[in-house]
This record gives sequence, C-alpha cells and structure tokens, in this order.
Amino acid sequence: MGLLTSQKISTYYERFKDISVTFTKEIIQVTGLLTQQVHLKCGNDFWPCVVYSASFETAKLVANVKTGLLSKLQATNNFVNLRFCFRPSGESNTVTFFVAARVLASAPYGNSQDVNMFTLQFSNRPPDDFIEIMGRVLDANVNSSKRKDVRIPLTQDNMRYLNILSTESSVSIQGVPRRCILRDLSFSGSKIIMMGVAKFLIDKEAILRIDFNDPREAFVIKGKFVRAENVEGKKEMVALGLNFDEASIPMGFKIRLNEMITSTRADFRGVFDEVQEAQSQNAPK
Repeated sequence: MGLLTSQKISTYYERFKDISVTFTKEIIQVTGLLTQQVHLKCGNDFWPCVVYSASFETAKLVANVKTGLLSKLQATNNFVNLRFCFRPSGESNTVTFFVAARVLASAPYGNSQDVNMFTLQFSNRPPDDFIEIMGRVLDANVNSSKRKDVRIPLTQDNMRYLNILSTESSVSIQGVPRRCILRDLSFSGSKIIMMGVAKFLIDKEAILRIDFNDPREAFVIKGKFVRAENVEGKKEMVALGLNFDEASIPMGFKIRLNEMITSTRADFRGVFDEVQEAQSQNAPK
C-alpha cells in the first residue's frame, strides 16, 4: 500500500467519488476486506456490521438492531465511525482505519425484525488507503471496457511487468485439458497456439488457465474460439483467437492487466504506445 502518488489518488477520488461498489464475494476477495474486522463505532461502543456497498462518499451496511444500536444512535445524533480492515493481496500486514460518517437512514433489511440496512454519509473524504484500494477496482472495471481490445503481446519484458513466469498453459475444450502456449492477452480475449485442426476448433467453447506470480494467482476464464490461422512451418499447430465470456472474467485478472496498461513508468509507457500504434496500423481500413 501507499505506492500510488497523491495525484493518482486524487484522480481516483474525482473520477469515482459517487460510484458505489457492492461488496460481492469477488470484491471482498480482490480488495482483501476482512469482514470479521469491520465494525460500526457509536460513542465508545462497537457493533459488528456487514458492509453491503460503498463509494467515496457513502456506504450501506447491515447491522443487528436488537442490541441497543438504535437508541445509541439517537444519543449520538446519528454520528458514527465506520471501521474498515483490509489485507491487500500480497501484503502481510493489515490496513485499518476509521471513516467518520452520519447515519442518514435506517430500515428493516428484507423481512427481518432484527437487522436493519443503514445508509451512511461520510463526513469527510475517506483515507487515501481506502481510495487506493477501491480506486484500483473501479479503474480496472472502466478500462476493461474502454480498452478491451488492446492486446498485450507476451514478450519477455511484458511477462515481467505482468508477473507471468511462463507462456506455457492449458486450455480445457469440452472438458478435456490441452496444453497451449499464450501469445497475447487483452481484457476481452487471448491468442493461443496449440496442436489441433482449425475447422474442428472454431466456435468451440473453452476454459483458459492463466497463472500469475507475486502474488501467486491462477485465473480460469471461459470463452469461445472465434478465429484461427496456420502456424508457419508447424502443420500440426494452430493459432486460435479466444474471445472471453465477459461474465466470467475475474476482477483480479482485470486489475492485473489494468495496472500494467496504466503504469506511469516511462519504460512501460513506451511499450504500450508501440502496441497501440502497431494495432492501429494493422486494423481493417
């Protein structure tokens, strides 16, 4: 944590401050939210709660109201502090902080008599750690759509940036795993090389495995082969274009690619510019 510049964090805040993120199981995983360590502080007391969603300005959370919480809120004029606790991927230490807020609304959650949904308005801009953690998710989500067709060739330099140790991987076709070689990656698909006959593979559904390092992660992404071409000098091999099923693309994969593409390092920006230029020259007229 703390690797982003203050300018980048301010950019995240201005771009995404009113966009709310729902804490699904996947979002909890990629942000490293430690759900058991999240509490609502009201006065000097703490109440366990579940964060349902949050932006940089508001949050919605669920908490038990049979413990005296409502009367405590009335005594403090609805002013609270929301305690967040994260352990970002690859980090050994936790990141813990409080966000001052005021409860704007409270209503029964579903048909429960014991649990309410609370709407909180943050009193101030949240800590930079929170903006950095959530901003990475929001930025990756936006760019996965805006730059979905930008292909990253898996050269040695690009593999090092992405922390991919090897282009050797596997793809499962009709439940049968096959060895393959990764040639490029994008938010929307991948080019792979494998043994096979193009006419028997086009339009087939497949599941591609992609392994990353530091931290160690393996993503499996569903897709369909949409194009094929011969591999020069290798009659038994075929190069295949795999289009990912958008609903199956893991958020962690989006974040990995996005952080490379949006890197401010001068050495990588040159690589990315060359990729964009080459692809624009090869695009159909």
